[in-house]
Amino acid sequence: MPYRNTFRRALCRNLVSLTLLAAFVGTAQQAHAQKKAPTGAAPNQLAMQVNDDRMTLSMARVPQIYLYGPIDSDAPRRFELLVKSGKIPTGSDIYLNSPGGSVDAGMALGRMFRQGSMTTHLGTPRLPKRAGTVVVNKSALCESACAYAYLGGLYRWAASGSDRIGFPTYPAQHAPEQVNAYLKEMGIADAGLTATTATGTDDPILWPTADQMIAKGLANNGRLDLVATYKYMQGTPYLELKQDDRNGEHKITLLCKPGGAELTTYDTIGTVRARQTVARAVHSYFEINQQETLPQQAGATAVDQSVMIQRIYPLDQLQHVASAQAMGAWVRDRTGLRYGFAFEVVGVRKVLNDFYNACSYATQQRS
Repeated sequence: MPYRNTFRRALCRNLVSLTLLAAFVGTAQQAHAQKKAPTGAAPNQLAMQVNDDRMTLSMARVPQIYLYGPIDSDAPRRFELLVKSGKIPTGSDIYLNSPGGSVDAGMALGRMFRQGSMTTHLGTPRLPKRAGTVVVNKSALCESACAYAYLGGLYRWAASGSDRIGFPTYPAQHAPEQVNAYLKEMGIADAGLTATTATGTDDPILWPTADQMIAKGLANNGRLDLVATYKYMQGTPYLELKQDDRNGEHKITLLCKPGGAELTTYDTIGTVRARQTVARAVHSYFEINQQETLPQQAGATAVDQSVMIQRIYPLDQLQHVASAQAMGAWVRDRTGLRYGFAFEVVGVRKVLNDFYNACSYATQQRS
């Protein structure tokens, strides 16, 4: 499907950007090696490296935390101490590289990741020069207990390049009760972790590709599921589409009215960023299937923490909404750069059609 491929390419570009960012920041951090030493850990313990220098924060906006080595039973306590100290704040990026270890400790780490709305990736640490050997561009491995920790990320980036992640594949009915409870708590379907190899033989470890991770719900590449709500508001058909991602909350609402549907979009990115975006905007538009719709000069306002665009969508064109594959809202500045969001809506097609039919019927009843 072309729109899915387009979004997949966009996600790949994001992954490439993250890789380049990590390499660039790594070079800068090596210049500050004395300040970047990993926390002390025994050879059989999970090491924890906190990268929160000015360069990292200016580019990634959050600290980058590298966890590497075997996951020992004491790892959750040490991680919690860093959280309580403020070294690992809410929303931090967690990079994992571990051959496994204590499953219970892995799940405990995952719960802390989720509680802190953290993002999980695979990645190797950037060791300071005084550590002897600097690890650069090495493949990451995350297996068993590490994979369970990875699932705790609110946003989870699929393995890319030569990085590998391995999940235990025992049938759900034979899995330890605490593992099944954890998967349910993290919103992971048991069926996503039961598989056989391509040769047809049972394999205790599932090594999914990036596409398989997305399809099974193991990774979301920075986007939560789209939520569609259709209801009547004071007797009038109302539709809301909402999706959260690493950049904020994005929402499109449609309220049926006699002349069409009142279309309102919200790109919730924070008060300061919203005001800056609107101040630079010279053009705004709604988007259906990657085509500009209802464009206006300026036409965007900053409301609380959101960039808001509002239009009246003509009733005779509303069928385009019902048959859409993707929707979005954007503002463009004088340099041609655009700011906004887009999401696929194929999975909520029934809700779109229900709203369209209800709005058409309500309009006919009024006339």
